[in-house]
Amino acid sequence: MSESQLWDDVDEYFSAHLSPDDDTLRAALRDSDAAGLPSISVTAPQGKLLRLLAEIQGARNILEIGTLGGYSTIWMARALPADGRLISLEYSAKNAEVAIRNIARAGLDKVVEVRIGPALESLPKLADENPAPFDLVFIDADKANNAHYIEWALRLTSTGSLIVLDNVVRGGRVIDAETDAPDVRGTRTAIELIGSHPRLSGTAVQTVGSKGYDGFALARVLA
Repeated sequence: MSESQLWDDVDEYFSAHLSPDDDTLRAALRDSDAAGLPSISVTAPQGKLLRLLAEIQGARNILEIGTLGGYSTIWMARALPADGRLISLEYSAKNAEVAIRNIARAGLDKVVEVRIGPALESLPKLADENPAPFDLVFIDADKANNAHYIEWALRLTSTGSLIVLDNVVRGGRVIDAETDAPDVRGTRTAIELIGSHPRLSGTAVQTVGSKGYDGFALARVLA
């Protein structure tokens, strides 16, 4: 058995026992695939982790940067109370159209709002609304702008909030200090920002699974 096949099989085992999907989640992935969206959604165990983090935070307000087809959005929104709010920012109108349908089918359109456009344009507009601090921020968008997203997340959160940055290992390329690849440079800048910022306490976790070798960073907002 190959290493990647072993990772797939372990993911399937964990999914079956700890994070089983349902018709709604399966439909979200199926419709995303049918619409030609890239197959880069979080896995079921990762989705369950996001839901658990939201529940641990007692989250009432969640910000997601990068919606894709709404799969991760559904996982997190299911942790919200009836009067909770999740705002998801998506660059692509095509992706957002798929996500909005998936979210509505999940019965979550009352608590989820998808905003379309470049996140670095949507975030200042969101800040101008002076929203309640977000308890959880999940960043899974274009990696070149990761550090900018961390900075905006700090502006839109408060003490005790949690920031999750996805895909930080880049198949191990994150250690390449000489690369010109925008995704790696953006990720390295974000990791170094988390490590040096006086209002953040963070760590990173390497993962393997059906999406290959990658990982995520967690940062808690301090006073």
